[in-house]
Amino acid sequence: MIEVGQHGAFSVNGVGMERQPFPLSFGVREADGVWQVNAGAARAGELADLFVAGVNDAVAVVQLATNSYLDEDWQSLRPSLIAADLGVPCKVHPLGSWASGTYRLAEEILVMDRGLLPRFLDGTWSPYELTLIDVPADVTPERLDELALVLGTIGVDESVLRCLGEPRVRFSGHDDCYVLLETRDPALPAAVLARLLTLLAGSALNELTARPSSRVPEPESWLPERLMATAPHWIGTLGEVTEDLVTIDLAALPARWRLTVSFPRRADLTATLDVRRGTWRIAPADQGRPGAGRVSGPGARCGSPPGPG
Repeated sequence: MIEVGQHGAFSVNGVGMERQPFPLSFGVREADGVWQVNAGAARAGELADLFVAGVNDAVAVVQLATNSYLDEDWQSLRPSLIAADLGVPCKVHPLGSWASGTYRLAEEILVMDRGLLPRFLDGTWSPYELTLIDVPADVTPERLDELALVLGTIGVDESVLRCLGEPRVRFSGHDDCYVLLETRDPALPAAVLARLLTLLAGSALNELTARPSSRVPEPESWLPERLMATAPHWIGTLGEVTEDLVTIDLAALPARWRLTVSFPRRADLTATLDVRRGTWRIAPADQGRPGAGRVSGPGARCGSPPGPG
């Protein structure tokens, strides 16, 4: 069971100035034992437990920008000051001014025990840029410099994990909404897709019942695995929502979703959560029913997702 709060990514993000409902999106590809996932909408804290489970002993925070912690010049505080305010112990590795303004890098790298990441991403603040990568607990300063050099110079279509030997997961979050993920764990993409379905269903139940949060069961692994076996790219919107059932209309896409892509005229499949029984099922969509679902409620405009890598 996953606790889905009322201020999750699906609840607060919207598309465009009209704040249209933000869809579930998911795309995956594999090359040389590394899986790359593009997804939305999810905050880093909503996925943290998934990608720390099978990684090295520590996590490096290599990029961090937020409006939740600002200095007197209205600039994001250094990551180490944010960690200190949150009471999260970590090692600090300064990179220096050369990293300032470099995409994917802050001026310092934080290294913390992987078990502390959910405490760091505790939901009391929001990063709009965040990059994480796992490292050994005894990672050396020289290795952190090498990691920073790779992240700061690699092309947008290149794989960070294939350039670095040890890491198993690299996470990049944009606008506290879009997810770019690389992993060596073949089970992680399906786990992310299952979590997205759960978060969308939970946000719908929160809106319907006006509760601050809902406890929602995640689909068993067969459901996202079936979706991934059917097509690598999906978009999903809410269908009918009651206190007993939540339906999510899903359509396969020829390429990963972008803001300019509307939901197709008809859905391919429908995923249904039986709230009372705590079970999920998936079935072919009603061919006579338009695929576009609906979500209402307030939402902030979400910017364009970054490119791959």
